[in-house]
Amino acid sequence: MKLFTGLIFCSLVLGASGLLSFLGEAARGTWDMLRAYHDMREANYIGADKYFHARGNYDAAQRGPGGAWAAKVISDGRENFQRFTDRFSFGGSGRGAEDSRADQAANEWGRSGKPMDPGRKPPG
Repeated sequence: MKLFTGLIFCSLVLGASGLLSFLGEAARGTWDMLRAYHDMREANYIGADKYFHARGNYDAAQRGPGGAWAAKVISDGRENFQRFTDRFSFGGSGRGAEDSRADQAANEWGRSGKPMDPGRKPPG
């Protein structure tokens, strides 16, 4: 009985440590996404948003599974929110379904782990 109790306790400790690791990766991945957004706003360069989409997702995904998860949740949430608000923009915001698809392609490019080259534009 003591062996069984010890095995259960060890599996709980290992499970909790794995969860903490995942959450730490997700938190650092979220920070990477925020940093890329801040850098994009600071650069204020028309046409560079796809690069920053890809870079933020790439940096977050390099953190591990938790970072990749955070990048996907943030990217998908942002695009879904943008598509929702575009429906209520009178005259349109200038961002439609095509721009959203291009943003998502850049997001996926970054999460795929392909190297970032500022001289090469990510898909989208």
